[in-house]
Amino acid sequence: MANRRSATRRQYLLATGAAGAAALAGCVDDEDPEDVEGNGDGDGLEIVHWWTAGGEEEAFNALVDGFEEETDYEANPNPAPGGAGTAIDTEVQTRVLDEDPPGTFQIWPGEALRTYTDADALEPVGDHWEDGAEDAYLESVVEASSPEGEIVAVPINIHRLNNIFYNTEVLDDAGVDIDGIESPEDLLEAFETADDAGYVGLAQQTQEPWGTLQLWEVVFTGQHGVDTFQQFLDGEAADLEEEINESLSLLEEYSEYFNEDAGTVSWDEANAGVITGDAAFHHNGDWAAGEYQGAEDFEYGEEWDYAAFPGTDGVYTLVMDSFVMPANNPSPEATEAFVEYCSTVDAQERFNPPKGSIPPRTDVPTDEFPPFLQDQMEDFEASDEQVTSVSHGSGLEPAQASEVEEAFAVFTDNWDPDETTQDLVGIF
Repeated sequence: MANRRSATRRQYLLATGAAGAAALAGCVDDEDPEDVEGNGDGDGLEIVHWWTAGGEEEAFNALVDGFEEETDYEANPNPAPGGAGTAIDTEVQTRVLDEDPPGTFQIWPGEALRTYTDADALEPVGDHWEDGAEDAYLESVVEASSPEGEIVAVPINIHRLNNIFYNTEVLDDAGVDIDGIESPEDLLEAFETADDAGYVGLAQQTQEPWGTLQLWEVVFTGQHGVDTFQQFLDGEAADLEEEINESLSLLEEYSEYFNEDAGTVSWDEANAGVITGDAAFHHNGDWAAGEYQGAEDFEYGEEWDYAAFPGTDGVYTLVMDSFVMPANNPSPEATEAFVEYCSTVDAQERFNPPKGSIPPRTDVPTDEFPPFLQDQMEDFEASDEQVTSVSHGSGLEPAQASEVEEAFAVFTDNWDPDETTQDLVGIF
């Protein structure tokens, strides 16, 4: 018996960012900030962000409270909910064109920054980090904040993408030994075993293509390693046809063990199957753990647990958020103060526990973090390799990332590894 239902094909509208990048080019000049209408620090620091619900809202409010306590500036949050990076990027690009940028805005480090760095729309901020802060960040995190060599962003958090979560009682009942799962192929066998015992093998959503894309990213890394995945990020997909096809083929087999409503539910609705005991496994970033921690009588290490996605021990797939300083800044002194504050231990200690993420500084005390996040912090510090993610904005520049996401929107309709392999190769 297989738990599968194909998602209904729908139009997938691209927000490639290519038009925005072209429009931005040449539009940012060296105009004195004081000459731009509406500039000045009088109304506080405008912060555009997309953290508007649950723990993420609590985390943002904690960050703002700390900023206002530790500095002489007030924050003026301007939330842009919906669509995560897509919604916020559209708003910010438009405002940059109009020479009316916010004081700062939330953005993924890495390739997502290039739309702005290519247009000289961001100011370097390395000199505004707290003294000594850079030494407390792993080199890979600093590099993601410096796509052109100069630091233009300050990371505030890190989520880990390459997790596999599971219901311990379901695995025990089905006879699945988590310690015996060493590869993505072994994980398929575990799904089959759980299915035979009457459970959903993998709680998954295919309604939005990022869910399938991020699963493919960790499957590919688990099969072929970080260096090979980095080749893909570097545009060498044409040299990786066999590897891409192999991972897509395995993902197609995985789909046989998704929940039947995968095409119509959100990730958290799918994830609820792990909590109710209807599903064995769920793959996601560590934000999924927030659902478990908020559930009644569902204790970490007892009813639920996690492991590195098979084949990715020692790897930390990074999903990060950061803040930047736009050119033509309306509140330069307040923005500099905010950048400095975000780089401090105090800011990252306040923000990350409610966000369900870990601090990018490795010297933040762990006392206020729940046990799961303490374990994630240990995994981060012990990781041998860190890699960025396409599905969460850092791995590819926006236009290419959107094309990859569109390819996976089609893949979750037809589950054709050969066609999707050619689609991915054709993007680069």
